[in-house]
Amino acid sequence: MCDVLDIPRARSDSTSSTGSQSTSGRMILRQRIAQLLTCLEDLSSDDEANEEVSRTLDEAFHLCGRYTNKESFRLHMVTWNVGTAEPPADVRSLLQLDLHPATDLYVIGLQEVNAAPARYVSDLIYEDSWCRLLMDTLAPNGYVKVTSVRMQGLLLLLFAKQIHLPFIRDIQSTYTRTGLFGDWGNKGGVSVRFSFYGHLLCFLNCHLAAHMNYALQRMDEFEYILDTQDFDIYNTPRVLDHKVVFWFGDLNFRIADHGMHFLRSSINNGRFNLLWGKDQLTMMKKNEPILQEFEEGPLCFKPTYKFDRFSETYDTRAQRTLFGFIGKKRKPAWTDRILWRIKPKATENDESGSITSPADDDDEYLVKMIQDMYTCDVSYGISDHKPVIGTFRLEMRKKVDTPLVTLTAEGLWSADEDATLTYTILETFEASTWDWIGLYKIGFRSPSDYITFAWVKDDDVAANGEVVTVIISKDELPLLAGDYVLGYYSSNMQSLIALCPTFQILQSERAMMEGLIPENINGFEK
Repeated sequence: MCDVLDIPRARSDSTSSTGSQSTSGRMILRQRIAQLLTCLEDLSSDDEANEEVSRTLDEAFHLCGRYTNKESFRLHMVTWNVGTAEPPADVRSLLQLDLHPATDLYVIGLQEVNAAPARYVSDLIYEDSWCRLLMDTLAPNGYVKVTSVRMQGLLLLLFAKQIHLPFIRDIQSTYTRTGLFGDWGNKGGVSVRFSFYGHLLCFLNCHLAAHMNYALQRMDEFEYILDTQDFDIYNTPRVLDHKVVFWFGDLNFRIADHGMHFLRSSINNGRFNLLWGKDQLTMMKKNEPILQEFEEGPLCFKPTYKFDRFSETYDTRAQRTLFGFIGKKRKPAWTDRILWRIKPKATENDESGSITSPADDDDEYLVKMIQDMYTCDVSYGISDHKPVIGTFRLEMRKKVDTPLVTLTAEGLWSADEDATLTYTILETFEASTWDWIGLYKIGFRSPSDYITFAWVKDDDVAANGEVVTVIISKDELPLLAGDYVLGYYSSNMQSLIALCPTFQILQSERAMMEGLIPENINGFEK
């Protein structure tokens, strides 16, 4: 039986051997300490000895910092082929909102979202029902929808804790069609890339060709998606140029050779390991170099396809062909997967053409990915697929830890008088006169969920260190009291790059006049 507790957590690093890196660091540290002891014995001048001791200790402590000054960020991923169904009433268990410590980033990839023509046009104008449900669930818990990208039935969403928003930058998304010879978007891939505290991440949600005999076509589609997707970012124009890449979705790989009886018997007895050797994706890894760069946790959960809807029973209905003949039942398979790749360390004779970071940068800013959970949630029955959940810890040293802009709400704010805010650009970035500053109520759902907004300096881009004053009309302010933040939205980075501390807007005298609060006379509400 496959017991999750008996299997070590999946772990990967940004170098080929983390052990050798830490061993090398310890050896260098010992050398510095040996130099310190030698200089104490050999140097005759106290001043010279003190200078050498100080320099050597500085180097030693710097080395310690390079290998220990890391933070851990929790990533929660979901992939689910929803089979054109409407979302369930509650997705809290899918998002595991009660876990501690809390998740930092949510990345959710859906396939076969209802894309009927009238519905699809409506979803382009307004938020689709899945996006609305996820925002309604996550926003009260302090998460903001950073971005989303949709191609017909494929949908990819990114949510983050509010505290991380100023450090999620350079967001770009793209998509690739592979259905009907590349002309139709029912199959293909959608991706989002961004910088997270200076580290470059990319998430690729795919829905590949179906059916048992199309494994090679699935591989061709994956390589085609990697070849055709590009970003307007100089150092990461391709998916595989990013430090961390997640490839997930309904990849549609099946379990070959085994008959239905053996499959179901192995699943019912929890002996999933008997099926791993015939999993098409696992088998193709042996011969496909690109797949060998990707990692995946052990498949210690039920195959996620194909179930009868609203049940935990595999396909029992008789399938009918185009002309009404009875077809075969679908064999269970791990069609829904989450894989990841840490960019290999560059070698001197690398001729791949990929943009790579200098070796010193790689050594100082190592990234470790630890998978804590890889499972499916069989309780959801709206689709013939079960959702797959992957939770990870991203351990890294921040490359960036200061915001690009500071924002301040000056004085007391209420709708009884115009309000004043100031902003200052701290570091050079691609600022624009199309940037704007939004007023957000605490619990806001996305950058577009502002109460009001004001354009930044409209005659020219502000200089570094310049304090710029912006006035917001009292007529634009809320009448009732509440907690709010200001956010600076960069049109070029497509993200909120600064948030001010939470402040309170006071209740306006106009609130009572307009009947928004009851009038109190002698202790009684009128």
